[in-house]
Amino acid sequence: MWIAAHQLRNALGGAELTKSDFRVPRYATVDLAGRTIESIQSRGKHLLWRMSGGLTLHTHFKMDGAWELYRPSQRWRSPVHEARAILHTRDWVAVAFRMPVLDLIPTAEEKGVVGHLGPDVLGDDWDPGEAVKRLRARHPACIGEALLDQSALAGVGNVYKCEICWLRGVDPWTPVGDVAGLDRLVDLTKRVMEANRHRLRRSTTGDHRPGRTHYVYGRYRRPCFRCGTSICRQGDGIQRVTYWCPTCQARRVVPAPDHAGVDEGQA
Repeated sequence: MWIAAHQLRNALGGAELTKSDFRVPRYATVDLAGRTIESIQSRGKHLLWRMSGGLTLHTHFKMDGAWELYRPSQRWRSPVHEARAILHTRDWVAVAFRMPVLDLIPTAEEKGVVGHLGPDVLGDDWDPGEAVKRLRARHPACIGEALLDQSALAGVGNVYKCEICWLRGVDPWTPVGDVAGLDRLVDLTKRVMEANRHRLRRSTTGDHRPGRTHYVYGRYRRPCFRCGTSICRQGDGIQRVTYWCPTCQARRVVPAPDHAGVDEGQA
């Protein structure tokens, strides 16, 4: 999401809209022509287009949505019938395809759609201590589920979930409270996502050759780069698929606090 906002902002930031076309029933008659695009910000997986006059266009990609940029005479890559919003400036056309969430709201009310989010891994509000605190509060949820909880830390997707768990040697189904070094896991998440924020094709391994860009994600039944064990997979098209190495990510439990020698009557 960060790279989408970055590209859109570079092309459209400060530009005046010459025409808009919303292909969703409730906004079919809305015309944003004459408004200036003051900023385009990502917040977790949300995108906020702030317009002059105190109006924000809020979109969320979910699994399949996309904003695409074109020159006015350029042919679209995606089918026309999948367009949900079309914004024209003098030099560019921005098209929202298959966008499941699209709302126009007063800018002053943005908190209503993004106020529940945790610290944004790639945002100005990033606070690792708060992210660790929010993750710990998700116990007894498993760490894989907690990493995808946008109210804990915003911006982590399924690919990063799988890769971060492998890098830290953590079974994705380990309860959050049993994960050792949660602060190091959060720090690693930040570093890996920062390293990929300008890349259209992300690589968590640093290797961009086909089949080498990820340690476990998309590598079902292929050998683990660390130990050679076949990568496992769980999930389907409805449930988010988790990839992991059963050898490198065997369940490890944080030892309970040592209360030896403490009189229970005085504890």
